[in-house]
Amino acid sequence: MTNSSEPGSEVREVRLGATRAEGGTREVSYVIGGERDLPFLGNRPDRLLVALEVCDDPRFSPPVVRDYVGDLANNPDEWARAAERTYGADLVRLNFTSTKQRRFDAFGEIAATMDQVLAATTRPLIVEGSSEPELDSEVFRRCGEAGEGERLLLGTAEADRYRSVAAAALAYGHAVIAQSPIDINLAKQLNILLRETGIPRDRIVIDPYTGALGYGFEYSYSVMERVRLAGLAGDADLAMPMISAPADTLSVREVREAAPADRDAMAVAWEFYTAYSAFVAGASIVCVRHPLSVKKLREVLEVNRR
Repeated sequence: MTNSSEPGSEVREVRLGATRAEGGTREVSYVIGGERDLPFLGNRPDRLLVALEVCDDPRFSPPVVRDYVGDLANNPDEWARAAERTYGADLVRLNFTSTKQRRFDAFGEIAATMDQVLAATTRPLIVEGSSEPELDSEVFRRCGEAGEGERLLLGTAEADRYRSVAAAALAYGHAVIAQSPIDINLAKQLNILLRETGIPRDRIVIDPYTGALGYGFEYSYSVMERVRLAGLAGDADLAMPMISAPADTLSVREVREAAPADRDAMAVAWEFYTAYSAFVAGASIVCVRHPLSVKKLREVLEVNRR
């Protein structure tokens, strides 16, 4: 592995979303990254963003979320609109959970859902496609094509399935989430593989994988800190902004077994403390599932921006 150190490094900037002036239809675009120091040490707290997940198939969303959002769960476009206008999310994370069905082949619905969600929200989109290698090529092609010009953040690329994500990003002008299993060396290796396919450094966002608080998060935190420190020390292949999506947080026993009257509060507490800790470790974007987590995170970020 070649030495990619550069003197005077900072976290590389990545732009997400495209306004009409930039060739897209979003009302806002964001620049993440650009930090020259550790988190919350006086630099760029305005660039910390909260994304709310919206699923196209609610069967794969946590029960506590389905119960809270009610009928929205059956309408991803309305759910996306509420994510922005009711819950205050900075970004919408559209998760194509329908692709998790056995023998999925409804590729035509991917583009239709993308069009509906793009029309429903003015926020930039994070798009999670298939997690099955045999579906990836077609799923990401449909997602990428439907969002052409919008500068989506497509995920996720992993070491054994990154070419399809990279191809869609290159063809349609999007950025890529590079996910590795809580290992700094594997994170760097994947970034190098993506660059070898033609993805530039300013279109890669690192996802070092985030375990739930109390269920492995300490390992994630350690790796995120090491990634940030390596990037600031001059390793250009690790000097990218990070994203955290602690998918298992609302599936932990404490949430599943909470009394019905306490379940939302328990879910939000578990998700908030995991997500905020990810910000402290260096994440530029955290993705949450419970709508009330968005408000709580935005409140604490506002305090840090003063």
